[in-house]
This record gives sequence, structure tokens and C-alpha cells, in this order.
Amino acid sequence: MLPGLCRFHGLVSRALVPLAGRQVELKLLGCSANVQRARYATPATERKKFYRDVTISQGEGGLYEINLDRRKLKTPGGKLFTVPNEALAIAVATEWDAQKDTLKFYTMHLTTLCNTALDNPTQRDKDQIISAALKFLETDTVCYRVEEPPGLVELQKNEWDPVLEWIEKRYNVVIGSSYSIMGPQIPEETKDTFRQHLKSYNVWSLIGLEYVISQLKSVVLSLGLIDRHLTVEQAVLLSRLEEEYQIQHWGNVEWAHDYDMYELRARTAAGTLFVYLSSESATVKKKILQD
Repeated sequence: MLPGLCRFHGLVSRALVPLAGRQVELKLLGCSANVQRARYATPATERKKFYRDVTISQGEGGLYEINLDRRKLKTPGGKLFTVPNEALAIAVATEWDAQKDTLKFYTMHLTTLCNTALDNPTQRDKDQIISAALKFLETDTVCYRVEEPPGLVELQKNEWDPVLEWIEKRYNVVIGSSYSIMGPQIPEETKDTFRQHLKSYNVWSLIGLEYVISQLKSVVLSLGLIDRHLTVEQAVLLSRLEEEYQIQHWGNVEWAHDYDMYELRARTAAGTLFVYLSSESATVKKKILQD
């Protein structure tokens, strides 16, 4: 699962050399400059690349650090950038490795999620993150159905009903769907079941899961993805079902539709990968990928 997600998301574009002790060397092409703190405020921010080499190393408490030209990476909030395991460190380092002459921070989804987990800019605890994620259950994409046109009604039934049936059986809950703008009435027992399930995740994984939910606008599709019932492509397509139906019938703006879809796939894949890697406890002892 890990290699497949990495390939799809485009995280690993170059070879990672064998681990040497506690360190992985990733050679890059780029300009030589003084290392500065990577601070960025918006997803659209870019800056000139300022490093040649990227390494990972294990620091205090067994946490892994990212080094740019052998100096430690910091978060936008000024904290030392550390991750809980080697697999996630390699994935983040690969994002920095993939950058060319200009750093495009809006493509570095794993780095951004790590910064969120480390800086916690909204100062939320675990219960608050869970509550925010479950808010999407009340407006879940697959629960809202149209009454016309008949073709879209049939498409929603054929594509969304099987996923709803799966999750209701998987978690022994009742969700349902509705044609009303108010959506279905989600039983409190269902919310409690999902709340207890989400409590089994650590905070880092919850941040990744909430990110996936916010991309798909669906708790149902996100859990289907995390539980490996759906692929990234399937989850994204199901989240865009009405839009895809309209495009098939009325056409689309050239290039814009594909760009939006691929961007959503990239963000969804990154969030899913982040959930998996944040839960990873095994240490990587051999090289992950090889040319």
C-alpha cells in the first residue's frame, strides 16, 4: 500500500539511496545558498530553492528530523521539524527532493500536514479535531440526493448506495440518505460510534483524516478510503459524481476540469498517505525505492 500511494501522489520521483546508519542522503540539483527557515503563509507562496542536499536523521526521543544542507528544518511557527517515524521522514524529504529551482509549497502536502500537527495553529485538542471531522457527517456528500434529472437520480443510487450499505454494515450504524435540503437525521448512536472509532487514532492521524474528509466533503467516502474499501480514484470520482454527470452532458472548460480533478486526487492521496504513515511504528531499515 505504501509504495502504491507514493507512486500515485508523485511523492517519490528520484531514488533514495541505502540508509547509512541513522541517515539518508538525497542528492539534489539546485543553487547553493544560506539555509533559511521555511516560512510560508498561503498555499500559493513560492520561493527560490536555497539548498542542495536533503538528509534525515534521528534526534532526541527517537524522533526524525529533516535537514536542508545539513541544517535542521523548522516549522512556520519556529519549532524544530520532527516526525514520529522514519517512513514519514523519508516521504517528507522526498517532497523537498522533488522541488526544482522554485519551491512550490502548495505541492508539499505532507510537509504542510506535519507543520499543522507540530504548530497546532488553532490550538485544538484531540476531541476538538474529532468533533470538527464529524461535523461533515451531517452534510455528507453521499447523503444528499437529487429528485431530478432521472439519470442523475439513478447514478447516485447505483454509485452511492453500495458505499452507504458498506459503511453501515462495517460499523453497525444507521446513516441513510435524503432528498431534503436538511439532509438525513443522523442518530446520536451513529455519531457516538464514529466518535469512539476516531478516538483510536493518534492526533497526527486525525489531522490527516480530517484533511481527507474536508477534501471529499464526506466522512463516508473518507473512511471507505482509509479502510481500503475504496481507492483514491474511486473516492474522488464519487465525491464529484454530480459534477461529472453534468460534464458528460454539457461538456467542460478545456483543461480546467482535469486540473481540478488531479489536484483533488493529489490532496486526497497525500492525506491518506499521511494517515498511514502517522500510524507507522516500524523503522525502515532498507532503501524504500530504487531506480
